[in-house]
Amino acid sequence: MDKFLAVLLAIFVFQTSVQAMDKIRVGTPADAAHFTMHLAHKKGFLKEEGFDAEMIAISGGATVASVALSNGELDYFYGLGVSIRSIILGLPLRIVACYRPTPHFLLQARPEFKSVKDLKGKTIGITTYGSGTKIIGRLMVKHFGLDPDKDVKFVPGGSGEGRYIRMRQGLLDATVATVPTEYIGRKMGFPIMVRSEDLFTYPFSGLTVSMKKLKEKPDEIKRVIRAGIKANRYMREDREGTITILMSTYRLDKEVATAAYDSFIKGFNLDGSMPEDGFRHLIDDTKRLLKIDREVALNEVSDFAILREAQRELGIKEK
Repeated sequence: MDKFLAVLLAIFVFQTSVQAMDKIRVGTPADAAHFTMHLAHKKGFLKEEGFDAEMIAISGGATVASVALSNGELDYFYGLGVSIRSIILGLPLRIVACYRPTPHFLLQARPEFKSVKDLKGKTIGITTYGSGTKIIGRLMVKHFGLDPDKDVKFVPGGSGEGRYIRMRQGLLDATVATVPTEYIGRKMGFPIMVRSEDLFTYPFSGLTVSMKKLKEKPDEIKRVIRAGIKANRYMREDREGTITILMSTYRLDKEVATAAYDSFIKGFNLDGSMPEDGFRHLIDDTKRLLKIDREVALNEVSDFAILREAQRELGIKEK
């Protein structure tokens, strides 16, 4: 009889804990640089914070995720560039955390070019006009004293592998690459010239919520933020475990996943903080793309009060 009661009690406790889990829908881009929330999900950090999370890959245009956040179809979105464009254009959203304060782009060139300055007068491949590859490519060449409008020519070249083929054919001199695609380029004989994360901050991945959720569910937001911080810390602490999850998330083999990890790991922070200088650059570049002249204050697009609470609860000292 005692065993029977114990079983009933266990079933009751299990059902209660399942029912107590908050269901949330988290949208993420497909890029491996947006890895934090996938890891938080697969390693159980979201579950640990009380969530039954559904991860949703977002595609189909820049506004899809923002509109979904605004109308409640998504609870959270893990992306920054799309969010800032949407907020400046009037959607009621706010950025509440940043998990990758540096971009994951890099310049790869044909072997005869030894420095970025050697690319003066040359052609650099990007995915499309207005893409992150062009935005960060411009910042990289500018960092080395080249005028991105006059000294180099950015040319859309489609997929990463396609751009490497064009480089091999002599149609491109260099390309702005991403992780893990850059590994293909290295195997084809195109060395890494420079990594953007070694040059400047330019926030790339973070957490966006609707203003409605910000007002109504601050504790829920705080728990999601904490899960992301835990995930980023896990990345640094467990290389092999992270590589295994990279393999399953992005369908990579061990060799490519290992190269991706080693290439991008230092770009993820340990506290969810947003670098103000890089954030300002991102906002200014977004204004330029949208052809908007008015001033956009940082607090018009972000609210980090809940992040600071989460950091205090995790024992993270304010900088």
